[in-house]
Amino acid sequence: MRLLLIEDDNDLSEVTARALREYEFSVEVAYDGAMGVHKAQNEEYDLIMLDLMLPIMGGTDVLRTLRETMPTPVLILTARDATESKIEGLNLGADDYLTKPFDLDELIARVRALIRRSASKPAPVIQIGDIEVNSVSREVYKQGMLVPLTAKEYAILHLLLIRRGELVTRGMIYDRVYGEQDNTLSNVVDVYIANLRKRLGSNLIETRRGEGYIIRAV
Repeated sequence: MRLLLIEDDNDLSEVTARALREYEFSVEVAYDGAMGVHKAQNEEYDLIMLDLMLPIMGGTDVLRTLRETMPTPVLILTARDATESKIEGLNLGADDYLTKPFDLDELIARVRALIRRSASKPAPVIQIGDIEVNSVSREVYKQGMLVPLTAKEYAILHLLLIRRGELVTRGMIYDRVYGEQDNTLSNVVDVYIANLRKRLGSNLIETRRGEGYIIRAV
């Protein structure tokens, strides 16, 4: 699961992201509101954690902007503990509200609960040719038959499909699968792409040498 943490406190963001990564979440951090909106609008996340007191663009404005275009669950993390602030945040579209300082175990429990709640909602099925991807069950079918994929293979396939017709760079794939702080330099992506081609068809994914990969729009 991929999370976005929008938090300007470097120490808190580092501790929070490290704790979540220990539970195998992939976490990216934005340190101001404008950067947070940019990341949220240009990448796919399972949940967004949002501070309210942010530079450049305040948290409430970030929330308003996000709710204009996307249903991604939002968990507010803030020092504002007044009832009025909680009501405002929830009325603007936040899914949950946790005040600082918070217990990391409680944060992880709330993150998991919000993701479960979001996953229980019907989601669009992505269809390309004879391949069907269910975003909720994370299952992939080819000609009606279930195709078993590893979690990382599924993550790469899903990224390529939601950006169908666009070039997806290796860096984007590393960010999606390993998190933005992973600097692994190996042929592991080539291995995953080769596995996907074996299971789903050799012509599904096109390689752009030295650039990345693309699934053609049809």
